[in-house]
Amino acid sequence: MIEIRPYLKSDRIELIKLLRLNTPNYFSPDEESDFISYLDSEIEDYFVVQEDSKIIGSGGINYFPKEKIARISWDIIHPNKQGKGIGKKLTLHRIQYIKKNSVIELINVRTSQLAYKFYEKIGFKLIRIKKDYWAKDFDLYLMSLDVKD
Repeated sequence: MIEIRPYLKSDRIELIKLLRLNTPNYFSPDEESDFISYLDSEIEDYFVVQEDSKIIGSGGINYFPKEKIARISWDIIHPNKQGKGIGKKLTLHRIQYIKKNSVIELINVRTSQLAYKFYEKIGFKLIRIKKDYWAKDFDLYLMSLDVKD
């Protein structure tokens, strides 16, 4: 059974392992320290996906209320669970969660050329591409979704 729940500090080690399972296919090795910093000091809302009490995914939300924007961040799904709808379920969960915040009008996601099609299928529109943004051969794909749609 799939369960989405808020992140606990006790999840930290498992989430770092999950990131490593997705490196270098979806994340540059250089990004691990950024992820650890995020977990330690930048989380606003972060969710963990469990299947039978085992962590198989995670993803967060950061807020920019002055700009009326929320950003989906650090989406990670276990490689053996990708393509099974878990990432979509986690993303839709966060979209619904964000929609409860009346201040937010736009959801952004900063992803790469490796995952942008996933967000496109959910309805995100490509805004901008920046070559080698995350690391060499890991381009930034900035995408947006209007919450009011």
